[in-house]
Amino acid sequence: MADSDIETAVARALEDAPDRNFTETVDLAINLRDLDLNEPSNRVDESIVLPSGTGQDTRIVVIAEGETAVRAEEAADEVLSEDDVADLDDDEAKDMADETDFFIAEEAMMQDIARHLGTILGPRGKMPDPLAPDDDVVETVNRLKNTVQLRSGDRRTFHTLVGAEDMDAENIADNIDVILRRLHADLEKGPQNIDAVYVKTTMGPSVEVA
Repeated sequence: MADSDIETAVARALEDAPDRNFTETVDLAINLRDLDLNEPSNRVDESIVLPSGTGQDTRIVVIAEGETAVRAEEAADEVLSEDDVADLDDDEAKDMADETDFFIAEEAMMQDIARHLGTILGPRGKMPDPLAPDDDVVETVNRLKNTVQLRSGDRRTFHTLVGAEDMDAENIADNIDVILRRLHADLEKGPQNIDAVYVKTTMGPSVEVA
């Protein structure tokens, strides 16, 4: 259960959000300190499953053959074969990469995918999650639907999705709590490497998370 201070900050961010004719996302801004981010090993690069989900539709493409491809049809937004990938031109591949949140591919295909799509997916941080022969593709898709990427790159301030404004403040706070716990565990000096954390809706004002 999340700290009450986190839930209070989320509730205020939701209350302060201006009325819009669409459902805004809720985002977390994290400011780091005392880290040399020119050193890649100090950068944040995490995939985190949110306990309460993202509140958003997450587009997932599976690259697979045979039975795995058939099963993937149940859960994924699109299923591609190895031939489909080879037939994509650069513009089609770029559009697909920009529209897709996560890719999953059978392990045996990863080398060919890297050859065909590596220059497009790599810089976007969207190389496929490899699917081992004994992995359940449906479970993997469903897990990724509730997953967010935390990537700082070389920037001290970075952002991540933590929910949507039509979610309960308590659920969004639980998501934030999981993210902060992971960062505290992974950063060299834990909480001391975090300067400040803010929560806000897409168009709303920022509220500091205590």
